[in-house]
Amino acid sequence: MKNFKYIKLVMAALLLGLSVNSCMDDDWDNPTGDIPPYGNNDLQETNVVTIAELKDMYSFALQEQTDTARITENVQIKARVTGNDVGGNIYNQIAVDDGTGALLICINFGGLWSYLPVGQEILVDLKDLYIGTYGNQPQIGTPYTSNSGYTSPSRMSHTLWNEHFKLLGEADASKVDTLEFDMSKVDDTEYMEENCGRLMVVRGITLPQANGERTFAPADAATSGNAVNRMVSGTTKLVVRTSTYADFAGTAMPEGKVDIVGIFTRYRDTWQILMRQDGDFKQAE
Repeated sequence: MKNFKYIKLVMAALLLGLSVNSCMDDDWDNPTGDIPPYGNNDLQETNVVTIAELKDMYSFALQEQTDTARITENVQIKARVTGNDVGGNIYNQIAVDDGTGALLICINFGGLWSYLPVGQEILVDLKDLYIGTYGNQPQIGTPYTSNSGYTSPSRMSHTLWNEHFKLLGEADASKVDTLEFDMSKVDDTEYMEENCGRLMVVRGITLPQANGERTFAPADAATSGNAVNRMVSGTTKLVVRTSTYADFAGTAMPEGKVDIVGIFTRYRDTWQILMRQDGDFKQAE
């Protein structure tokens, strides 16, 4: 019996050594650290389409309110990250934009900001992922059906995501454009369809609920989806939506005219500004 236990210990040690060597091989082969430790580095650009073209290809799925569509073509998109979970207000999602349009990618993983910072360009292989909408907001992910029977693209596993994307170069936030939101088009359906999901700034608005003390998202507020909507003066079609888990949830809303930057998503026919971090709002000049 003692000999058997000894043999088992020796075999375990050998297997552990092999495992460590296997894990270290990539580092030894790449001592400079040029190969990113995230994503699928074997992906090559083969059939890249723009986000606008992708939306045209799957327009039937983006108009449908109760289902998603599996992407069956060998197509890819190449885009830059414009929003992530760095401030806790965007949860298990990143926003990407390629200049022709934007969408959200749903990933079941925290700390996405650590390797997908704003300005990081990525190649995404879309085959066998799903496209559709949540509240009319275009998203990529895997299907989730709610108790009410509504199916939308939701969070894919981190393992699946790692198979479908590749980091391209170093992050460069200077290459990310922040578009000016046109308040005169807040009710314009075509404008919303073209720009929902994009990084934008709205200038000179006021938050009527701001009184110098009231915060963006108090933990004890009656919420929908653990988030609080704050109205914008002069319209019912634009809100500032803040998670009760956001780093700046307890920050007092600024009084007077303010400029607010964020990912401008939509929920049906209402714009929702998702600020990414503290500092995405300031007093208007």
